[in-house]
Formats: sequence, structure tokens, C-alpha cells
Amino acid sequence: MASIGHLRDLPKSSMGIDFENNYEPHYISIRGKGDVIKELRKEAKKANHVYLASDPDREGEAIAWHLSFLLGLNPEDKNRVVFNEITKDAVKSAFKAPRAINMDLVDAQQARRVLDRLVGYSISPLLWAKVKKGLSAGRVQSIALNMIIKRQREIQNFVPEEYWTMEADFKKGKSKKFGATFYGISSQKQSLANLNDVQAILAKFDKQKPFNVKNVVKKERKRQPAAPFTTSTMQQTANNTLKFRTAKTMMVAQQLYEGISLGKGGPVGLITYMRTDSTRISAVAKHEAAQFIHDEYGEEYAAIKPVKGKMPEGAQDAHEAIRPSSVLRTPEKVAPYLDKDQLKLYTLIWSRFVASQMTPAIIDTVRVDLDQNGVTYRANGSQQKFPGFTKVYQDAKRKDNILPDLAVGDEVLMQANNPSQHFTLPPAQYTEASLIKNLEENGVGRPSTYAPTLSVIQKRYYVKLVSRKFEPTELGEIVDRIMEDCFPDILNMNFTADLENSLDEIEDGKLEWIKVIDDFYQPFAKEVTAADQKLAKVKIKDEPAGVDCDICGAPMVMKLGRYGKFIACSRFPDCRNTKTISKEIGVLCPTCHQGQVVERKSKKNRTFYGCDRYPDCEFISWDKPAGRDCPKCQHFLITKKTKKGMQVKCSQCDYEEEIQTN
Repeated sequence: MASIGHLRDLPKSSMGIDFENNYEPHYISIRGKGDVIKELRKEAKKANHVYLASDPDREGEAIAWHLSFLLGLNPEDKNRVVFNEITKDAVKSAFKAPRAINMDLVDAQQARRVLDRLVGYSISPLLWAKVKKGLSAGRVQSIALNMIIKRQREIQNFVPEEYWTMEADFKKGKSKKFGATFYGISSQKQSLANLNDVQAILAKFDKQKPFNVKNVVKKERKRQPAAPFTTSTMQQTANNTLKFRTAKTMMVAQQLYEGISLGKGGPVGLITYMRTDSTRISAVAKHEAAQFIHDEYGEEYAAIKPVKGKMPEGAQDAHEAIRPSSVLRTPEKVAPYLDKDQLKLYTLIWSRFVASQMTPAIIDTVRVDLDQNGVTYRANGSQQKFPGFTKVYQDAKRKDNILPDLAVGDEVLMQANNPSQHFTLPPAQYTEASLIKNLEENGVGRPSTYAPTLSVIQKRYYVKLVSRKFEPTELGEIVDRIMEDCFPDILNMNFTADLENSLDEIEDGKLEWIKVIDDFYQPFAKEVTAADQKLAKVKIKDEPAGVDCDICGAPMVMKLGRYGKFIACSRFPDCRNTKTISKEIGVLCPTCHQGQVVERKSKKNRTFYGCDRYPDCEFISWDKPAGRDCPKCQHFLITKKTKKGMQVKCSQCDYEEEIQTN
């Protein structure tokens, strides 16, 4: 039977920690889990023996410990079984050697839970009192917000630097033209900082005279497949390639894990557990994959030693990597039973796993240096010799760049030379994928925390997603400034990493969890008291909206709410008239042909379009109307942004126009 996660936790309504009694946590049954607890107790009474087989990590050990309390079991009895893979042999083997509950693991989890509670329930009330109600702070979310704001400052303070490149076309005899780029002088790399540098190089050679092939380097390069997915790499890849939000990725993965009905019979779990920081694969899965690759693609595609992948520091290795439960269930076979999003994610997981068990791709590369009077241009060519894993998983589109046969001493003529001015770009804003990657690299949080962390900083309106990139809000900057001024240790990644090391030492039995909590809390409590005395009430000023209330005639103002800014009457609470902030897009409503289409924000800060005559006209669209009707079916046309430019499509039929390039 499944406990379906934790059954006991700290209460939501209070701190739940006894400061007078060595920080003793006060656990209560989680609301909504009553029926599960009742059913487990009923079945436990009937059973001759109860085994606890939750995950083999800190969280799993704590769940087993809470279960032993709820079911009246002795935690010192040998009733705890652990296995790192859900295969028949691993499970049977685990039951041959049950053990007692490991209290060091339980204490490590308790320490983390208490730490997070101390931070969240100490700082959040301070933010309510000094800024506004409904705000929160936490160890991971505060660092995530701080990273986004620091990146935004870098972008704002960035000063572009000028640089130039020279791309040229060359030709050998009657062969096709090929491209080369200015490299340097006498094969020593040289950058071009400005137009003067470019003109100095142009003065050194004669475009009409041939360049000599000075150097040819041919190599064979192997491109290794990536390891199977962990939680964070799956979230990053799904965000980058499928444009899935992190929360959506985890929701769809949960569906695939819990099971999908494949025709006859009950639901079948299509993937292994989706919360893992390990790239390990079971021997059974490796064997099945090797046989499948051998039969489907050929012997030369099956790797003798599949890629293992580098385990992140601090990984608990409780579960296998995310993989299909059976490689024989190909995306093509399960496609009829999955919805569009499920199929996309399953295909990604399946192909990544199969590729990880395949041989490398082999690419022939050639590098050619062309010289005239010491001026060196360099051409790089590549051609795929053997596809290897890319037969299944192509994570980046690559094109062959084939150069003509060139040998040292050959002469080639320059056909065209194109000096171009460029400017360095600021660092990119964080996307969900890049933020998760940076959090993981800095040892902040765990795979299971990333999705809820990104969700909460958006829910609190500390940040907003604009074109899939995070931008801090005014409220986010206020909260971050308070955290930087009053609680610098919480935002210090080294401090956070040291805490994680302390948790590891508790797990290993080298540290007492109470001492770790006390060492953290004593200075932290003083910081909270000092912050309460030091911080003045932050007044978020209302901005004039430039319109009058259509109910009482008083001026309207822009206020900051839970989901962003909105317009409200300045006489609140006497007048409770509110409106969403909207802007006209210059398009007549395609439904009533009287009102103007305006851009608005939903409660969850998502952009949509509607008629300004609402509720008299109920036109609404998630896509921006183009202001024209479809010549095919007469429904309104919409515009969508693509990588290549703007695409005009019909909102109803399959009519679409050529993409207008950016």
C-alpha cells in the first residue's frame, strides 16, 4: 500500500517548534490524509508483519519513521526495506535484509524541515508587517529571487564593447565557394576592436592576389551522448525544447509515472520515478536497451560501455535516472493512448535514455589556414561520418560544412570580404531552465524543490515571465532589498552550501541535528529582532491612473495586488470599483465590430485579448487578433511570434500566410 508521501508535518497555523525543549518539532497529521492513515492502520492490524519500503533517502527515511509512529511500530525493529531500483530482483533482494530505521537520516531530514520553518515563519510575518500581507521568504526562494535581480542589475549596468569580424568567401579553381573568417597575423589570433584595426589588416593584403593554404589539420571527433535524465536536466530540456513550464513538466511526468491505460488491462506506468538526482540505470534496463538497439538499429549502434554521466555533488542516488519502464514501449506504440503533451515528454525521455545506451556520433573535422603576407583566414569544415546516438536523439540541429579538397601549398582566390561591426551583448535574463541549472550548480535546493520554488516567486508577484524570461517586479526588488540588508547569510550561497554540508554530516552521524539548528538560530533570531526594529513600514505608492471612477467619479489609481498592478478607485473602501489594466492594440473587435480590442492580464499574469465593451461583448482570445478576416472562412486572423518572425494564421481553419521575417 502507498502512503502517498508524507502523512505528518509541522502545522501550517503556527511555528510548530518547541524552543524551550531543544527545538522539538510538533508534528500533526496532514489535513486530507485522514482516510489514508485510517486505511493503513486497518490493514496493518490484519497483517502478520509490516514492512516500510519508502524511498532510500532522507525524505523516505523520515516517511518510514512517521509511519512507524502512526502504525504503532517499533522503529528499532528490522522492518525497513530499501531498494534503489524497482526491478523484481532488487525488490526481492531488499526483503532478504530488512533493517531498523536509520535515525541519522531521519534527523538530517528533520533538521532541513526545521531550518526551512525557522526561516520562513520568522521572516514572512516581518514582510507582512513592513511591506504587505501575503508575502513570504524561504531559503531557496530568496536565493532564486536574488539571482534574478542580480542578473537584471548586470544587464542594466552593462556597457557594450565594440568589436569587428571579417567573413570572406574563397574559391579553389572551379570548386564551390567556401567561407573563412579572419583569424590573425602569422597564425597568431588577433581580435579586431574597431574600424582602424580592420583597415590596418585590409592594407596588409591584396584581394586580387591568391591566398596560400598554409596549414591543414584533419581530425576525427567523437560526440558522446548525454546521460539519462535527472529531474533538473529533464526540467531544463523540456523548457528549452518543448517550451514546457517547469510545473507543467512535473505534472505530465507524474501522469506518465502513475500510469496510462494502453487499451486492455489497467494503467501502465510508462516511466520510472521522476524525482531523482541520479543518472544510474538498472542492469535489467541496460540489458533490455542493448538488445533493442541491436535489433532495431544494428550491432554498431549498441554501446559496450554506455555513458554514465557525472553525479551532482550531494546527490542522494535514491532512485534510478528517469527512463521508460520498458524501452520496448516506443513512442510510436504508445502514441494512440497519450495526449499531445504526454507524447512529447515521453518521446523526450525515451529517446534520451535510448541514446545514452548507444555509441558516440563520429564527425570528421578539417581546419584550414589561408595566408597572404602574414594575414591568416581560417576555415572550419565538418562532416558526420557515423550518426551513432543521433539516430535517435538529436539535441541540437547541426549541418555539415564540407570544404573542397585542400592541401598545403594550394592557392585559393578571395571572392568577397565582409567586415562587420558588432557589440558585445549583456548576459541573458534567466529562463526557468537556466535558473534551475544555476541553482543546481550552486548546490541550492533539491530536484523536488525547483518547480514549487519557481511557482511561489511568481505567485507572490516577486517576478514575472516575459517572453519566457524572468523579470523582477517592484515588489520583488523591495523584498530582496530587505533580505540583502537584514539577512545576508540567507542569500549567501557559501553559507547555504555549508548548511547542506552540515546536513550531510548529520546523515553520516558526525553531527547532532540540534547543535546545527542552534548554531544557525541563535544569530538568526538576533537578526530578526534587529530587522523588526530597524525596518520602517514600506509604502508602495499608488500611481494616478489618469481616469475617473465610472461609479463615483473620484480619480482612479494603480495599485499593486497579488497578481500584479490593477486600477482601483481612490475612495476605497467606500468605493470598491476595480478594473484590470488594459491597452488598445489598434484593432476593431471581430465579434461586435464596435469596441476596441485591448490587451489585458489574467489573474495569473498571462496576457489575453478582449473587447473593451465587456460585459456587453464577450469576445476573448489568448492570441493577438490581426485586424483582418480569413479569406477562406471569414473568421478573424491572429498573429503568432515564431523564431523566424511573425506568423499570421486563421483562428478557425488551416489558413496561414508566409512568415514575415524579423
